[in-house]
Amino acid sequence: MNQLLPTNQNRRLLAQALALLGLTGAWSSVCAQTFPSRAIRLISGASAGSASDIIGRAVGEKLQAEFGQNVLMENRVGAGGSVAIQALQAAPADGHTIFVYTSAHTVVPLLSKVNFDPVRDFSGITPLAVVPNVMVVNPGRGFRSVKDVIDAAKLKPGSLNFASVGAGSSTHMSAEKFKAAAGIDTVHVPFKGSPEAINETMAGRIDYFFAPLVSALPMIKAGRLLPLAVGTQKRSSLLPDVPTLTEAGVPGADYVFWIGMLVTSKTPRDVVQKINQYTLKALQTPEIRERLAALGAEPMPLSPEQFDTMIRDELTVNANIIKTAGIRTE
Repeated sequence: MNQLLPTNQNRRLLAQALALLGLTGAWSSVCAQTFPSRAIRLISGASAGSASDIIGRAVGEKLQAEFGQNVLMENRVGAGGSVAIQALQAAPADGHTIFVYTSAHTVVPLLSKVNFDPVRDFSGITPLAVVPNVMVVNPGRGFRSVKDVIDAAKLKPGSLNFASVGAGSSTHMSAEKFKAAAGIDTVHVPFKGSPEAINETMAGRIDYFFAPLVSALPMIKAGRLLPLAVGTQKRSSLLPDVPTLTEAGVPGADYVFWIGMLVTSKTPRDVVQKINQYTLKALQTPEIRERLAALGAEPMPLSPEQFDTMIRDELTVNANIIKTAGIRTE
């Protein structure tokens, strides 16, 4: 049987035969035993040099060593990840093509017409990392705590504003969840990217910004931005003295921006489990932990079942945020 497995034609014939016999579990096991049989493609919906690209490549290097096959990163940017998803869907559902994406997976389908279902069409491998956003202000604005911002916003509703890098982005969703949890009315000002939003915050024209930590950290260290809280459930190792939003008095405001790996839902389950096993092993290595720490990121190892559940739950939470805030992308 092993002599038959290397060709795609023989794989398909064997899969059809086992399916007719009701032995799909046996086929899944056979696929896992021979996986990987060729190079693995990591399809990223983000641009080269982004946090998800850097983390995906780092994990890919470890998987290459473990699997003994080349692991290649391909950046397919555009249409909110849809370009990358099209490449994933066009590939055989055998685990050799893996989607590296972010929590945008649970936002984009709620805001745009897409040709996929974020739950039905995918199987999660595992999140790789959680990357915190940090609430920053201009030190000259006089805000010294999250409470100061909330008090000012409640004193004059609609008088404060906040930045984002676009409607539905993690920076926007973080701020809208904070608004709802704090019970305040502030004005959304979208920008094209983090550099512009950070510059406007430093200039004092923006009152606060839930900035990606890796983008804001140089200005925080330079004293040009003051961090008031991190948007994750735990404090950041890069800003150990900065409280979480819950610690700052706003429970329920944390927003998880994750980077993770998914495959198509037709991928044999045993293959999904095998990729998960080796990926979790990679996340435990000192090299990966050091590279994540440099980005202010924390490993987020989960089982495929836990990741799938997280995605379903997150879609519900994000739908509520979008409805409450009236978020539109057009």
